[in-house]
Amino acid sequence: MADSDDLGAVGRFREEIDPIVFLFGAGLSVGVIALYFLSPSTVEHAIGVANESMLEYLNWALLLIVFLVVLFLLFLILGPWGKIKFGDDPPEYSFISFFTMLYSAGFAAGVVFWGPTEALFYYDNPSPLFDVSGGSAEAMTIAVQQTLFHWALPQLAVFTIMGIAIGYFAYNYDGVPLRVSSALTPIIGADNLDGPAAKVIDILAVFATIGGVATSLGFIGSQFVTGLDYQWGIDLGNTGILLVVTTMTLLFTISMVLGVDRGIRRLSNFNMVLFVVLMVGTFIVGPTIFLVLIGTQAFGGMVTNFVSMSLFTGAGVEGGTAWTNDWTVFYWAWALSWSPFAGLFIARISRGRTVREVAFTGIAATSGATIPWFTFIGGSAVWAQHNGVTDILGPVSEHGAPVAGFALFEAFPLGSVFMVAFMILVTTFFITSADSSTLAVSMMTTGGKASPSSINRVFWGIVLGMTAAILMILGGVDALQSAAIITGGPFAFVCFLAMLGLIREFSARFGRVLLQDDAWIVGSRPERSSSSDVVPGDDDD
Repeated sequence: MADSDDLGAVGRFREEIDPIVFLFGAGLSVGVIALYFLSPSTVEHAIGVANESMLEYLNWALLLIVFLVVLFLLFLILGPWGKIKFGDDPPEYSFISFFTMLYSAGFAAGVVFWGPTEALFYYDNPSPLFDVSGGSAEAMTIAVQQTLFHWALPQLAVFTIMGIAIGYFAYNYDGVPLRVSSALTPIIGADNLDGPAAKVIDILAVFATIGGVATSLGFIGSQFVTGLDYQWGIDLGNTGILLVVTTMTLLFTISMVLGVDRGIRRLSNFNMVLFVVLMVGTFIVGPTIFLVLIGTQAFGGMVTNFVSMSLFTGAGVEGGTAWTNDWTVFYWAWALSWSPFAGLFIARISRGRTVREVAFTGIAATSGATIPWFTFIGGSAVWAQHNGVTDILGPVSEHGAPVAGFALFEAFPLGSVFMVAFMILVTTFFITSADSSTLAVSMMTTGGKASPSSINRVFWGIVLGMTAAILMILGGVDALQSAAIITGGPFAFVCFLAMLGLIREFSARFGRVLLQDDAWIVGSRPERSSSSDVVPGDDDD
């Protein structure tokens, strides 16, 4: 095989691709785009039918699987299996860079979009699980509590479980590539990772990633376009949407070509600084004491009601099933559609770290950043609406959910500064999300190469941008939500199998977990069949 330095860009691209995964993944994605231009109504009808079927038959499964994944990750953080390491090398990145990349590339784009908006919807229409009237003082706490529940542990958990499963087998087994199908190594066998079952999983992962990431890019793009219209009266129309998405696609393509170190890492660090500045600024100029009080109460309510909120299907409660499908099931499906890409990217940057470090960063450290954001931004929006400081729900009903942030910051001192910072944050999170997702899709379609060619990444960047633009034009937020549910629903079962595979692997190789005298110990374990396996710690730890 020729050295990659001796190959041209096209030659390297042709050499590296996995023909089956690339052609089928690209065929499905490009086919949907082409069909839209030929018959938009056909695409719209197909999305509607698939969405209804998924919600009717699989909503309970998504709720249960995500809940079990959260429990398993909490066990990995606290139990002895957390000592298991990803390979023998030291970590490639500092913890701060590791955290910022994981957070920015994982789901921060959604955090920014829904931060000023979501609690308002729950304030106006609380979950039927709680006997609270919409628009009441009691609804304020429930609104923030529900938002924290949706954006803390569960969504992050499905990214993290895939990252741990892919990373463990890729770095601790010889010949296992960085591919989504590698997460199921104990199920399909290390010798069958190039077989039909693995190919199907990788193709499904490409399609799920395109749908899930395009959903997020569509949300962020619509926030940008709506903000221009609401604040400055610039109505771009459908052509403008295409231009905005094209421009952002160009920006993240530049970042992507620079690579992880010069592109994603640096921009992610900048994102988190601006994220913290905007969050702290809101806390200072907003209702500070109120935010502390409602945040404390909402966090306590989330912890107390975590199980009931996780497993609430809405059965037997008027309007309960529809509410759960519109919110909780949608969020879990959206996260699941991101799980192949986010898991692969987490695995890519986790070499040398322990299972505990990845699990803790994936669900605990990221929740530590997300909870204050939704408390300060969402809590300020609810407070402003309830106390008549400004009307946010009115503009939201007229212009859509993306306008909430602009309506909120408009009422602040130095409101223009807040809005400009918000627009920059929207754009940069768009770039890092698209950047890391195209890297992950490129890895999926090249058999797991850590640094795919620029042509490969640019191709998938264009596909993601086009898909996001089509969904925005086709039906706005509703079309984006439907796309996430359709592509993410089936991947719930892949995540579930990945979790079972890890339990089987860790139990077999590192012994049964026992609790004796209030201390975790690791039971006896068999000899390893591969010298590359990593010992989690001494037997008497």
